[in-house]
Amino acid sequence: MSLLKLLITTSIGILFLACEGETTAADLFEIKIDGKKKSFRQNDRINVSIRNKKNKQIDRISYSIDGKVLELENGLLPLNISKLGNKKLKAVIEYEENTAEVTTSLRVLAKNAPTIYTYEIVNQYPHDLKSYTQGLEFYKDTLYEGTGSGGAAKSYIRKIDYRSGNVLLQKDLEKPHFGEGITILNNKLYQLTWKSGFGRTYDLSSFNKTREFRYNLSKEGWGLCNDGAVIYKSDGTEKIWLLDPKTMQEMSFIEIVTNKSIFNMANELEYVNGKIYANVWQKESIMIIDAKSGAIEGVINMAGLKEKVKKHNNLDVLNGIAYHPERQTFFVTGKNWDTLFEVKFSPK
Repeated sequence: MSLLKLLITTSIGILFLACEGETTAADLFEIKIDGKKKSFRQNDRINVSIRNKKNKQIDRISYSIDGKVLELENGLLPLNISKLGNKKLKAVIEYEENTAEVTTSLRVLAKNAPTIYTYEIVNQYPHDLKSYTQGLEFYKDTLYEGTGSGGAAKSYIRKIDYRSGNVLLQKDLEKPHFGEGITILNNKLYQLTWKSGFGRTYDLSSFNKTREFRYNLSKEGWGLCNDGAVIYKSDGTEKIWLLDPKTMQEMSFIEIVTNKSIFNMANELEYVNGKIYANVWQKESIMIIDAKSGAIEGVINMAGLKEKVKKHNNLDVLNGIAYHPERQTFFVTGKNWDTLFEVKFSPK
């Protein structure tokens, strides 16, 4: 072989090897779902297969979502996952002493439609008509409220005797910051701001500021609640974030879903017995969300409540929900409402 032919042959071989080295998993394999559907419900069983683009010898395939391995059952893959919403189905393919990973996007929604609830008014109490309510929470029979700066008013946190409406303690948030949701944990009150990118904690007895924390993955602050160990935060998207109370950093999130779609209107939050009760932004309704899966299990129709408060130019939407564990009732109000309502919920 001449030197020229040897150089050409060698160059072609190097080029071929380089191209082979740049081959990606997506060049070799693709996840195929029967019917090309992208939206399913929890515990659905789907027909899934691997398209073998280069006819490789496949030895083993395993599927997973969120790190949970899903085992094929009679050729079908069960979507028995705990957290719902937008997901990545991952396939790990072992072939010819190699391993490749490919993914495809899908949505896993709630198995059942939400139950519709209605409300019964138990009592009515005075509420400051100038309070642009963003957060509401009980602690030892005392009501705590956080507000936004609606109009010329300031944002503040308050400690209130809910029976009389008397303010026992108040701390203003300096302008231009817009106050949002609050929650109470370990003798601290946590407060969010809307778009300023930070929140604060306060000593519960004095309202002296104890620290300031920055948002990380979640860009805005809307609602807060807690289950005694974890803090939940809404941010105006479909996500409710789970925060570490010590660092206030996002550990994970759930996505809010019905049996038909993903939902993104959760505002003020309250945690009760494994469920998150969430005001629906700009709507006269409250969602009951499973705190583990994100499924909306119930919707409370609050229509007519706003008609019972004083009418004025600054009257705004329903917002604010707090649970009183001893009375086993909920307290709700709205932005610039003159009334705090004690209510009970029941299936319609």
